[in-house]
Amino acid sequence: MVEGRQGVFEMTRLARWWFAPAPAERLAALRIAVGAYAAIWMVAQLPELAGVARLPASQLAAVGVIGVLHAPLPPAVVVAIAVATIALLLAFTAGAGYRVTAPLAALGLLWTLSYRSSWGMVFHTENLVVLHVIALACAPAADAWALGRGAGEPPRGPGAGHGWAVKLLAALTSATYLVAGIAKLRLAGLHWLDGDPLRTQIAIDNLRKALLGGATAPLAAPLVAHPAILAALSIAALAIELGAPLALLGGRAARRWAWAAWAFHVGVVLTMNVWFPYPLTWVAFLPLIEAERAVAWPARRWRRAISAS
Repeated sequence: MVEGRQGVFEMTRLARWWFAPAPAERLAALRIAVGAYAAIWMVAQLPELAGVARLPASQLAAVGVIGVLHAPLPPAVVVAIAVATIALLLAFTAGAGYRVTAPLAALGLLWTLSYRSSWGMVFHTENLVVLHVIALACAPAADAWALGRGAGEPPRGPGAGHGWAVKLLAALTSATYLVAGIAKLRLAGLHWLDGDPLRTQIAIDNLRKALLGGATAPLAAPLVAHPAILAALSIAALAIELGAPLALLGGRAARRWAWAAWAFHVGVVLTMNVWFPYPLTWVAFLPLIEAERAVAWPARRWRRAISAS
């Protein structure tokens, strides 16, 4: 009986934490930042997507939702879906017709980026942004700062309907890094900590880039010659990834972890010339902080600049 009551108490405490109120502006800020990033990313990928759509049908290796296809789509259809997705993402960002445009934008983004990864190379750099867009599409993220809301209409007050969604976005960010850390342990075990797997990874990746005429990372050669430093970096990387759940504590712990994770990605650029734009631009970490402040600040600067001109 005591154990049962304790279990109920813990579940109640977890529910109170998960559904704790959050300002509507916070969720709206995440909608704006994530939606804008996704739209810009899609525009940047259009040339590559158009090229992929013209590859021979024999190279199609469907992943995810693309598994429903038995043959490639015509290139014009692929590009049309991508352009429509960009338009939907712009509406998503603005909060216009959100109940309709948000799910369609999420579906279009999932489809388009899955199609891009169905031609022999699976890309992981955009997985988190797709998950964030899907989560936002299921949430009341247009209750503030949305196109179509009356000019004098105040945003809805803090409520559980906004709090759980912010928590979900934060949990998705945290889970992404935690899974990466677990994968390292599954593949290399504690051997990862001595730095040798990281040394091999850096050496092979940069050698491949050099042979193919690509740009190598500036710190690759110096670090490969210093195993002790690589061991320290390996331990730090694993600590950051396995420590990702600490970000769910919020406050100072979340901010410190986010900056550590950002520094980790800077290190990946400097040692392997591999770019993860979503976390490098800090958009991936906005669910961990008071995002409304980060989004409102440039908006205020813009309004002041307009007023002064």
